Amino acid sequence: MPKSIDPTLVTLVNAAVPHVAFDGWGVETFKAAIADADIDAGYARTLCPRGGTDLAIAFHQMGDAAMVDALAAADLDGMRFRDKVAEAVRLRLAVVDDKEVVRRGTTMFAMPHLAPVGAKLIWGTADAIWTALGDTSGDVNWYTKRATLSAVYGSVVLFWLGDDSEGGTATHDFIDRRIDNVMQFERTKSAVRNSPPLKPLTGLLDRLTAGIKAPRTTPRDDLPGMWRNPK
Repeated sequence: MPKSIDPTLVTLVNAAVPHVAFDGWGVETFKAAIADADIDAGYARTLCPRGGTDLAIAFHQMGDAAMVDALAAADLDGMRFRDKVAEAVRLRLAVVDDKEVVRRGTTMFAMPHLAPVGAKLIWGTADAIWTALGDTSGDVNWYTKRATLSAVYGSVVLFWLGDDSEGGTATHDFIDRRIDNVMQFERTKSAVRNSPPLKPLTGLLDRLTAGIKAPRTTPRDDLPGMWRNPK
């Protein structure tokens, strides 16, 4: 789930957003946010040691938190699970008021030295969605679910940034197609796992992955990973 964000940092991010379209998530935006929010520069630096980069990270995390709130308020009764996931992705996009702010962030996190940070943020979004939808998996499936949804969400954002269809209908259709792809993959995986000729191979795979457990630390603020030797 998205971790709570310092209220002063929220104020700083909100002050930065109007400048991002012109100056990106860089030094000038960071300085302007400090001035507009009337926050002590030294204190702002303790909140954002990397300046604009940390503002961009907080902006993304605030979006995840807003999505979780919107999802909690949404009427999901009667929906298939795949439709709940698709709705969560749509709500995550809907909390963004200005695509250009996301575009600037996407460009920044595509830089080689920040790519791991961008991947971590996308993973965090996938984790927030699965957790909000009640995922209780505690084994390797915890990772595969989030890895698959991370790939879906990353491709959706790129499509959405270039979508100029009325009401974003093209993006909605794209989300449905990508979720259908994931469901098809899950059905294929299940069929392979239950295929008698492949039982020896899948059984070996099960034994190899038996020691992989979901992280227990909450909130998670790093790419997860834990190996436990099976007993």
